[in-house]
Amino acid sequence: MSTVLSEQEQQRRLNLQAIIDLGINPFPADEFKVNVSAADILEHYERDKLNYKNIRFAGRIMGRRVMGSASFMELQDSSGRIQAYVKRDDICPGEDKTLYNTVFKKLLDIGDIVGVEGYVFTTQTGEISIHVEKLTLLTKSLRPLPVVKEAEGKTFDAFTDPEQRYRMRYVDLIVNPQNRDIFVKRTKLFNAMRDFFNSAGYMEVETPILQSIPGGAAARPFITHHNALDIPLYLRIANELYLKRLIVGGFDGVYEFSKNFRNEGMDRTHNPEFTAMEIYVAYKDYNWMMEFTERLLEHCAVAVNGTTKATFNEHHIDFKAPFKRVTMAQSIIDFTGFDIIGKSEDEIREAAKGMGIAVNDTMGKGKLIDEIFGAKCEGNYIQPTFITDYPIEMSPLTKKHRNNPELTERFELMVCGKEIANAYSELNDPIDQRERFEHQLQLSEKGDDEAMFIDQDFLRALEYGMPPTSGLGIGMDRLIMFLTNNPSIQEVLFFPQMRPEKKEVVIELTEEEKAVLALLGDKPKSLGEVKEATALSGKKWDIATKGLRQKELIDIITEGDNKMIVKK
Repeated sequence: MSTVLSEQEQQRRLNLQAIIDLGINPFPADEFKVNVSAADILEHYERDKLNYKNIRFAGRIMGRRVMGSASFMELQDSSGRIQAYVKRDDICPGEDKTLYNTVFKKLLDIGDIVGVEGYVFTTQTGEISIHVEKLTLLTKSLRPLPVVKEAEGKTFDAFTDPEQRYRMRYVDLIVNPQNRDIFVKRTKLFNAMRDFFNSAGYMEVETPILQSIPGGAAARPFITHHNALDIPLYLRIANELYLKRLIVGGFDGVYEFSKNFRNEGMDRTHNPEFTAMEIYVAYKDYNWMMEFTERLLEHCAVAVNGTTKATFNEHHIDFKAPFKRVTMAQSIIDFTGFDIIGKSEDEIREAAKGMGIAVNDTMGKGKLIDEIFGAKCEGNYIQPTFITDYPIEMSPLTKKHRNNPELTERFELMVCGKEIANAYSELNDPIDQRERFEHQLQLSEKGDDEAMFIDQDFLRALEYGMPPTSGLGIGMDRLIMFLTNNPSIQEVLFFPQMRPEKKEVVIELTEEEKAVLALLGDKPKSLGEVKEATALSGKKWDIATKGLRQKELIDIITEGDNKMIVKK
């Protein structure tokens, strides 16, 4: 990020000072009472013209056509854009025309935020506009916005580079206002889900983000240190174990939208910080939860898009209940011909290798099965599909299947080849749970850095008795990706994690230093020859070469008996 101001930035600072010199505060503290929005005017003015005689509107200048004594500007607020008509004698009714002739015509810039008072009218060309009777500068913009040009139906110089858009989301939202709709729909999704849960009588709660044990999932955590307590703490990877403690405590249904953190890879569907929703309901099982999930997602799809149908890439998906159900074992048979039931860890490892899947000796049975399913099966499920009855090794927090002790009562909901929901009949047998945790500890000792920790306090809570319970977790970021047709998680996060921005360091050189650099190429040159060519005195030569070395622009090296100088 350069520290040198561009010509436009320098000019805007000059404009800022000129405005201050005129006695105008470019960043006033006063409230500007807005009583109308652009969308309101454009939607309702023609049917109710009398209500738009005294309007107060605030927005950002996105375009201007400055003429003689009358001009137009395009203003943008959170709801859209509208044209404003500015006439010199209306905003400057007295002898002093400075506000129009100097401030409006010369000192205001694209990106400045203004407040206008006046009335709405329709121009001779039929465009609904604001006739400005009073103009107030609310914020002076010191950086120019990217200029998006349109001609003959084509867009030029659009602000479309993903890295720039994610890094400067504030600019993206200004110049690409259509992207705001993604985040409006994201909020609609959260509100719809809350309404669904609240109407069922379940309670929203909050659980700790800083945890002494990162439990509830198999993932690599972020670790930090609490100075006062002198203990390590972890950013939560899941909130599951705390929500179950609340079920032990007597709540029949609790849910939470939680920020979770996993110190793992980043790609188009993973961000190290993400939002999950988890809900736990007492006296229910995973069969009940499947029906509940179908109704929930059908409700949410309609709330967000007005229909159960959605488009994702080339796929047309439908969240209309009911969803298809397939067991994991059957899924693997369908796409590989291999039956995992009754097979040993070594047999499954060899089968995975035979399928061309990269596996290693640190992987336990559950991880191996997960790799097979991920590589060969999950990408085939486009329409919402429940994958059910996971092997026990894959599900350390799940109750054993009532009909087959090698399996668990668990499902994952697959959409467009990705998991968006995970649910269990929750394990509430504390002895069984301890054995599962101990198995995870063995995996950790083998080198699996995603294996679960043993949470002794959670085991103690279970010993007090947790009623039969079903739990559901949904990845909110991934779900909104499907509902808004965005293949990248970065598109649905206001501020996705990014690599640090590279800083452009501006190095100032003396004339002598420039003279030395001008004589150097990619290959070393004789120190004496370069010195002679510069015609610098001994003192100036020493100062110049010392300065260039400190700035890490040159090296002086020895080759045989000769001293050489080379550009870095």
